[in-house]
Amino acid sequence: MKKILITSCIFSFVFFFGQKSANYLQVGYASVCCGTPSEKPVMDYLNSFKKKNKVSSLEILKHSGLGREGEYNLYIGTDKLSVPQRTSLVKGLKAVVDAQNNSRKQDSDGLVNFNENETLSKADVSKGRNVTVYKK
Repeated sequence: MKKILITSCIFSFVFFFGQKSANYLQVGYASVCCGTPSEKPVMDYLNSFKKKNKVSSLEILKHSGLGREGEYNLYIGTDKLSVPQRTSLVKGLKAVVDAQNNSRKQDSDGLVNFNENETLSKADVSKGRNVTVYKK
């Protein structure tokens, strides 16, 4: 009985305190007809941002299952960043998303959505059913 209680306490601790950030930026991937656009430009930018700013890690969560054609959101934790780093991250993400949307095929490629003025809380992100840690 003690083992079950200890195991359940450990799992509940990991579940409730596993997310480290309390504030997130949201990048949404929407489909027009033929699936969602690639996340490669955004992920390449995030990797270069980490190297350039010597950030050890960014918490990235993926909320999948938002539509029939594979729509999903990425949530990027910003609590470990300083104010100038966060400003730089937001400007860079906006530029990457705008470039990706401008180079898409209007009739078939999906959209990438990013609102630089919107910050989600940990509670907002936790409400989703299929939110997992992004690994790639």
